[in-house]
Amino acid sequence: MTPGPLLFARYAYPPNSLGYCGPDDSRALLEYAAAGVADAGLVALERRFAGAWPYLSLIAAANRCPDPLDARVVEAYWLGGPMLERVPAGLLARHVADRFGATVGPRTGDLVRLAGSGGRAHHNFHVFSVYPWVGLLRAGHVAQPLRVLDYCRVRWGTVSSVHDGQAVVRVRKLCWTGRELALGGVQTQTATLATAGGRLAPRVRPGDRVALHWDWVCDVLAPWQASALHHYTLGQLRVANHALRRPVADRVLG
Repeated sequence: MTPGPLLFARYAYPPNSLGYCGPDDSRALLEYAAAGVADAGLVALERRFAGAWPYLSLIAAANRCPDPLDARVVEAYWLGGPMLERVPAGLLARHVADRFGATVGPRTGDLVRLAGSGGRAHHNFHVFSVYPWVGLLRAGHVAQPLRVLDYCRVRWGTVSSVHDGQAVVRVRKLCWTGRELALGGVQTQTATLATAGGRLAPRVRPGDRVALHWDWVCDVLAPWQASALHHYTLGQLRVANHALRRPVADRVLG
């Protein structure tokens, strides 16, 4: 298994490079991932991810794991896994209330209900239920919220071809029915494998099942990892679609 700090770097780099989360040192994160080095400097860098680190700490504590960057914890947060099932609903509800209550104010109860009605300490829960994009869709703003939801979630796809540092990947994109979010039919999109600064995923070949985050291929997935990501994505979509009745926040929360 890939060491936890390196696994975290692979998934955290794409939004960090866009300035959406984490410290202002995305180049160092990519260099660590490309070199395969997991040292104290990388750990210190990753502790500064204010969005993801509290979830990692929550998962680790609920599983009596001393290291939030244990590979099993990191995998559970980005992809899914049994560790998420050991985080009690009440504990997750208190976690999100404590973290975001001051920002969302009277709508804290909505967020608590989402956490308690099938929410998991998974990245896609944060995307679908904590961020305001689903609420914006219901308010009639479709194009940009839908794009952000689709690219900000960790998603899976199958590689069709590889060339010039890029991969053409078959993916199921999110669609908006006017009432709820759903996974649409298979489409192709081009994602980055490598730049002059380095690469995130190991060698990628046509036919590989891969994980994508924003415009990057982050990793090659084993069958059980792809299955977990599919399962938890559908679960967190159900939470957002059936429990959320109005925007939980007025802005993106870190």
